[in-house]
Amino acid sequence: MNDRPRTLFEKIWDAHVVAQEPDSPAVLYIDLHLVHEVTSPQAFEGLRCRGLKVRRPDRTFATLDHGIPTHDRRLPIVDEMARKQIEMMERNAAENGITLYGIKTGADKQGIVHVIGPELGLTQPGMTIVCGDSHTATHGAFGALGFGIGTSEVEMVLATQCLLQRKPKTMNVRIDGALKPGVTAKDIILGLIAKYGVGAGTGYVFEYTGEAIRRLSMEERMTICNMSIEGGSRAGMIAPDDTTFEWMAGREFAPKGADWDRALAYWRTLPTDEGARYDAEISLDAGALEPMITYGTNPGMGMPITGRVPDPDQVGDPAHKAALQKALAYMGLRPNQPLLGHPVDVVFIGSCTNSRISDLREAARLLKGRKVKEGLRVMVVPGSAQVKRQAEREGLHEIFLAAGAEWREPGCSMCIAMNGDQLEPGQYAISTSNRNFEGRQGKGGRTFLASPLTAAASAITGVITDARTLLQ
Repeated sequence: MNDRPRTLFEKIWDAHVVAQEPDSPAVLYIDLHLVHEVTSPQAFEGLRCRGLKVRRPDRTFATLDHGIPTHDRRLPIVDEMARKQIEMMERNAAENGITLYGIKTGADKQGIVHVIGPELGLTQPGMTIVCGDSHTATHGAFGALGFGIGTSEVEMVLATQCLLQRKPKTMNVRIDGALKPGVTAKDIILGLIAKYGVGAGTGYVFEYTGEAIRRLSMEERMTICNMSIEGGSRAGMIAPDDTTFEWMAGREFAPKGADWDRALAYWRTLPTDEGARYDAEISLDAGALEPMITYGTNPGMGMPITGRVPDPDQVGDPAHKAALQKALAYMGLRPNQPLLGHPVDVVFIGSCTNSRISDLREAARLLKGRKVKEGLRVMVVPGSAQVKRQAEREGLHEIFLAAGAEWREPGCSMCIAMNGDQLEPGQYAISTSNRNFEGRQGKGGRTFLASPLTAAASAITGVITDARTLLQ
């Protein structure tokens, strides 16, 4: 029995190690495997070729999100690749007895994998959760260990419900202070990555702690954990608390009755013990943050919205200087240029980072009674069918449509430039997604990452806008 104080991560890791040979990866048991249509076809084909079936279909859940169109689902899927991937996912789920939330079955619960897992209660504290998608860190908001895996690893989990993993180190990411009006959870994570860089978490799992984190809702916590990977970490986690338990209670796959009481008693043991040691620590003052926006081609190239684009000549490190020069050339920006007032062509409100009901409410709060700038394309893409129905019950879709925005079906959409939801070369977008890499939202497209509030404000004016000026 190990009586030393342990972190949240260590407790979950220790509880899931099946075998550990010296100087070798651990065999880690996986509680929940989430699957989508893009990274799974080769994995299922690998099983088929070896005469294997899915080891735990009851712990494997699939959805259509990456390639599924977000326009009228009654129309044919034009993108040949997307159509084939969707057909293969439907076949693979049927052959292996896997629950699929798709077009023909489970459409009422279809959505982005990192949105539907939590909203259905599949995601629970203390779990190990994997998916063939790097933003699986989202699920860490519940005190779970969630991380992305590659296609060969997807096949391994399908076949064995286990995975070979080397134990990462732990990093305490302490965020204190209180957010000011107009500053959001998205600004916390963009501010953190801007301060410490995209490689700060390499080799670590982040555990977010501090006053500012405890104040956040579950949906805000998911936004922060979602982008942990953009800071280089293997996963991001937040210890479960009463906010977590209240959010989970009554969800479809959450424990019920006596099982709930037993689960709750276990979940309360998960937070990091007093005196437990992390391998490293970083911090951020949430109270000092302004709304954030990116200017470059990775999420670490971010700044306060009232700031100016950095000057490569002021950067000492030659590699960083060259990267900044390249990014500014791609983005068509000048050193020391303010971004406030910069024209945009498209506004995208969606993705696994910011497509939940609270995100849509924030955007609608600004857009109500206003119009989007003439000639500007504004896409609002809910994260799931359940989010879409809730938004429509609240009349949010009417606000978006009256303002001149597009109200779409749930899916990844412009986050990965699928099915025509993309930028044209040279176009600028304000996007609530998680990545601004070259070509991420369309070949030659240029992306500014920001919060739903900033996106909605910019939709109204047609230029990058500080939402606080409209909130006033």
